[in-house]
Amino acid sequence: MPHNPKLLFFAGSAREGSYNKRLAQLAAHIADANGLAATFADLGDYPMPIYDGDSEVRDGVPENARKLKALILVHDGVFIAAPEYNASITPLLKNTLDWVSRVREEGEPTLQVFKTRVFAIGSASPGRFGGVRGLITLRQVLAVGLQALVLPDQVSIPNAERAFDEKGHLKDKAQQDHLKTVVSKLARAAKVLNGQ
Repeated sequence: MPHNPKLLFFAGSAREGSYNKRLAQLAAHIADANGLAATFADLGDYPMPIYDGDSEVRDGVPENARKLKALILVHDGVFIAAPEYNASITPLLKNTLDWVSRVREEGEPTLQVFKTRVFAIGSASPGRFGGVRGLITLRQVLAVGLQALVLPDQVSIPNAERAFDEKGHLKDKAQQDHLKTVVSKLARAAKVLNGQ
């Protein structure tokens, strides 16, 4: 029986007015509108302490890291909208990925949750580069550090304060169409990875 891929969408920001939350929510809406199973998650619902090896030994992995990993596990593809902080990714996003990478059941191969999923990345920024410098860092963390498959296509939205309309769509048709294409490619790649 064909497996309909499930896609997870989240942003590397917990800020209420985050442009990247809007981008992740829009991508999830696009997936849903095209008949794909889509889930939006807010990292603000998964607070975790700053990663520290001593605290991990003393207290174990935070429960929210386990919950987020479990959520990723039930999805085949993941879209991350990442704000750019000083030409890199947010501490929240890096810390989240670091903690999730530490959740490992007995006998489970290292980084299994990342190696068995497809990732797509995007960014929305008030700056004119659209957060692309932060995406370089995120791609490195995912592909090199976590050994994940990351789609070559990515979304970069400059001047984000003017980019969205009142319904949450991108005003620029080419940007909106590109986001649709990336979501579609994420779904197709997730299906292929599952042998469909």
